[in-house]
Amino acid sequence: MYKVLVFAGTTEGYEICRFLADHQVQTMGFAATEYGGKSLTENEYLTVQTGRLDEAAMEQVFAQEKPEMVLDATHPYAAEVTGNIRTACEKTQTPYRRVLRESGSHEEKAVYVESVQAAAQYLDQTQGNVLLTTGSKELAGFTGMKDYQERLYARVLSLPNVMQACAELGFEGKHLIGMQGPFSRELNAAMLRQYHCKYLVTKDTGKAGGFQDKIDAALECDAVPVIIGRPLKEEGMSVKECKRFLTEQFLLIHQPHITLLGIGMGSPEMLTVQGKNSLDQADLLIGARRMVDSVRRPGQDAFIEYRSQEIKDYIDSHPEYNNIVIVLSGDVGFYSGAKKLLDVLQQNRLAQGTTQPEIQVQCGISSVVYFMSRIGLSWDDAKIVSAHGRGCNLISYIRNEKKVFAILGTSDGVAVLAKKLVEYGMGNVLLYVGENLSYDNEKIFVKKADELTEYTGDPLSVICAVNETCEKRLETHGIRDEEFIRGKAPMTKEEVRTVSLFKLRLTEDSICYDVGAGTGSLSIEMALRAHQGKVWAIEKKEDAVELIRQNKVKFAADNLEIIEGLAPEALTDLPAPTHAFIGGSSGNLKEIVRLLIEKNPQIRIVINCITLETVSEALETAKEFGFEENEIVQLSAARSKAIGRYHMMMGENPIYIITLQNPQK
Repeated sequence: MYKVLVFAGTTEGYEICRFLADHQVQTMGFAATEYGGKSLTENEYLTVQTGRLDEAAMEQVFAQEKPEMVLDATHPYAAEVTGNIRTACEKTQTPYRRVLRESGSHEEKAVYVESVQAAAQYLDQTQGNVLLTTGSKELAGFTGMKDYQERLYARVLSLPNVMQACAELGFEGKHLIGMQGPFSRELNAAMLRQYHCKYLVTKDTGKAGGFQDKIDAALECDAVPVIIGRPLKEEGMSVKECKRFLTEQFLLIHQPHITLLGIGMGSPEMLTVQGKNSLDQADLLIGARRMVDSVRRPGQDAFIEYRSQEIKDYIDSHPEYNNIVIVLSGDVGFYSGAKKLLDVLQQNRLAQGTTQPEIQVQCGISSVVYFMSRIGLSWDDAKIVSAHGRGCNLISYIRNEKKVFAILGTSDGVAVLAKKLVEYGMGNVLLYVGENLSYDNEKIFVKKADELTEYTGDPLSVICAVNETCEKRLETHGIRDEEFIRGKAPMTKEEVRTVSLFKLRLTEDSICYDVGAGTGSLSIEMALRAHQGKVWAIEKKEDAVELIRQNKVKFAADNLEIIEGLAPEALTDLPAPTHAFIGGSSGNLKEIVRLLIEKNPQIRIVINCITLETVSEALETAKEFGFEENEIVQLSAARSKAIGRYHMMMGENPIYIITLQNPQK
């Protein structure tokens, strides 16, 4: 038994039949002609019946099959057929649903008439050739026009019986065009120009009937569209609404084909051939407005959204879409939202029991590839980063790399970067700036950083910084004491810094405190090693704070923040650290450690102690807070000193280096 009977004969009807069969719903599709039936392929879930049925035959079929519903997707002008289907459903008490073709948009330059006869009467009062696209059945209504055989060009199906019937009405030779659709805007326009037509006659057949392509072609060729309105004012569902209804009615699992497409910079010219094909086949586009608008096809549905969960929810609630393209800027693998989106969509499909989700990822042209080619520089030796919506210490990269490409995200992004470069003595760095890449208002230029400190540009921008005097980043910590700006404030000597930094075990994104920073020597080394993290130097003495500021500028440690104050109070409002170095506690060691482990129970702490009393306090603190890792290293270092022609070793104060940490849970 068939669950659904579909009266097709239209693109919408065929689409619904295929939709039901694809979801394994037993369906019988009806087409009035063998020609229409060829648009459907039978399978185990779809049976196709051809031939016209009157109302009595419909009743007999409905009574015999007892379907759960009948869907009427016949042509909007087939008023008699629709009436017969309704009556047969009422008599057999079969649920009936009407599927309507969406109307075309209203066009101010068009002439709207109620019938074929009205169209003929209007045209009879005009001059100029006419392209008729209403089909062979309506041609007789135009034969009453004077000079119709000279003015009218009829486009009909290229079937022998159709061509014969048209010839009998007087349409012959070049005035009879036998062709099978669909017809694109370009083809419609070519025919209007070929036959010098001033008018195009069409019915409002909706999107699926190529209506908009006809109207667009007519307007392009300065021809007047003559539109024959629909004979019935019906109520019903669109194809999309019908698919949604069927999904809920039969509890169908929605498994659309989803493409995550990188569209390049945004200009249509930047699309790959693969991307263009995917967009041509899509029945729904999803993405940010700028990107959707740049690639959207006429009449294509769109959902303007970039958040992953909202996209997933929309797809779940709209089963009418089978081929969905989610457009993403640049390349899907280059600082793209594709990763998070892919995770959300795949989790959703796996939760529905689908082991092979139909999600395809298609690459695009990234901004770095495009921009570097436009400025004539290679990018294989460039450091590539993004400062758009994420933390990024660009100063550190530019100081240590000859060439840095970065995505920015604010209108003052170039100026902010340029000011920092000038502050850290890098005003001569060349900044190549690119804005609105690939668009008509694309802007690309190059200037020194010190010329761009007041520049305001477009947020949609990238830069390439070229620093010919870059300093290679050391693979290990180790700055000589003599390189620091020094005053009277105490400084942790380089041998002690070396061991202390080793014990800290920093990563490039560590969040660090330096408590009792002194001249900031250890703060600077921490900042240079954790160059994409953050370091806070806490120091209570005003003269020492000034030394830290000077050293920060000298070493371009842009990720170093200086807090003037006494710990632990000065630490209260700071973000939770991953590491802390305590070089001076002013007698507050226990309170400082308590605050640190409150912020992060797994924090790694390194303490430098000179006096035995401080060592004792550190051990008591370690015991009180139950640190499982508790290591003490006693370090004695001596340096040679020249005395005449001899050298003597002069000892430094011995240091106790204590490491505390609880294991990661």
